[in-house]
Amino acid sequence: MRAPSPSVRRSVRRAAPAAGMLAGALGGAGGAAAVGWHYSTVLLHPAAHPGLPERVLRAGGGTVELARTRLASQPGVWGLRGPAGLAVVGPVLERGRRTVVRELRGGPVPTTGPAVLDAGPYDPDPSARGLAFDDVEVPTDLGPAPAWRIPGADTETWALCVHGRGGTRREALRMLPALHAAGPTLLVVSYRGDGTAPPSPDGRSHLGDTEWRDVDAAAAYALVHGARRLLLVGWSMGAAVGGAFLDRSPHAGLVDGVVWDAPLLDWRRTLRRQARNRGLPPSLAGVAARFTERRIGIDLDRFDLVRRPPAVRPPTLLLHSDADTAVPVALSRDLAAAAPGHRWPVTYREFTGTEHTGSWNADPDGYEAAVTGFLTTLRPGDR
Repeated sequence: MRAPSPSVRRSVRRAAPAAGMLAGALGGAGGAAAVGWHYSTVLLHPAAHPGLPERVLRAGGGTVELARTRLASQPGVWGLRGPAGLAVVGPVLERGRRTVVRELRGGPVPTTGPAVLDAGPYDPDPSARGLAFDDVEVPTDLGPAPAWRIPGADTETWALCVHGRGGTRREALRMLPALHAAGPTLLVVSYRGDGTAPPSPDGRSHLGDTEWRDVDAAAAYALVHGARRLLLVGWSMGAAVGGAFLDRSPHAGLVDGVVWDAPLLDWRRTLRRQARNRGLPPSLAGVAARFTERRIGIDLDRFDLVRRPPAVRPPTLLLHSDADTAVPVALSRDLAAAAPGHRWPVTYREFTGTEHTGSWNADPDGYEAAVTGFLTTLRPGDR
């Protein structure tokens, strides 16, 4: 993922003031249509770069003081990106009415001024996690898509790692040591429209409805290079992409296990939640959904994995934070509750107090133990 966690939350937050002005100016059905169209446009065109919403007040002596915001006050370990580069900040040491002081763990000392909290405190590739890797290219129907291949002790089991919407392969860096410890060969993939893989022909995100084909191409690449079994790992919209893969790919039957972090399991409920968060009527999310379906030819009902699980349902680990305002944590809870009726073996682990895809940040040790513990329970062919 790019600097912060997935962009659905950020991009819609930036769109909300404009949407509100449009609605106020136009009013009625015309205003709702204009806002819905705008909301749909934001959804289909992820912004390339985040803003810098945090502010560094001082840094040095092993600490950094930030202006107090909800995000700056989150627990755990984070990156802090600013003009000096990417620093690593640890837990909150002091909370004032307007400031928070956090431990400064590594990287350049932040300069005073604007900065952004980064869910990924590692740059720029698996070497930052002490892992040897190869830059490879996965042949797709749109052209070669870059990927990182990290050799594992098990050359016949390959884990395909799929980042979220508006993100990059960096998103996987937090989890890579835990995955590597379990033994599989790792393939961290890119997909159409993420800025490194070839773009979609229409230049739009298709919300998983076509992106899964690039994961399917990655599966084919893995098989050509010795894989006999697959694992599927995804963050945020990476779960929507993975769900489409499990439902449509001819390689889905080779998947022995799934790990999803803050999974986007239902586009409609996710859009309604974000509309409510920003003071917009939930009905506008419905208008945006209808525009989106027409513009890219997607059936959003196919992406409701709680009510319409995929054709192939391997053992699955869900990881989610209770403070996620981008993708409702209720989706993971609901899937875990519905899983027995779907004959879908689901394990659910919930974390506390962090934003979207921030579960690792809240508790790196607990998170990695959950991942490695889950993977050690899998048996080849156990679906």
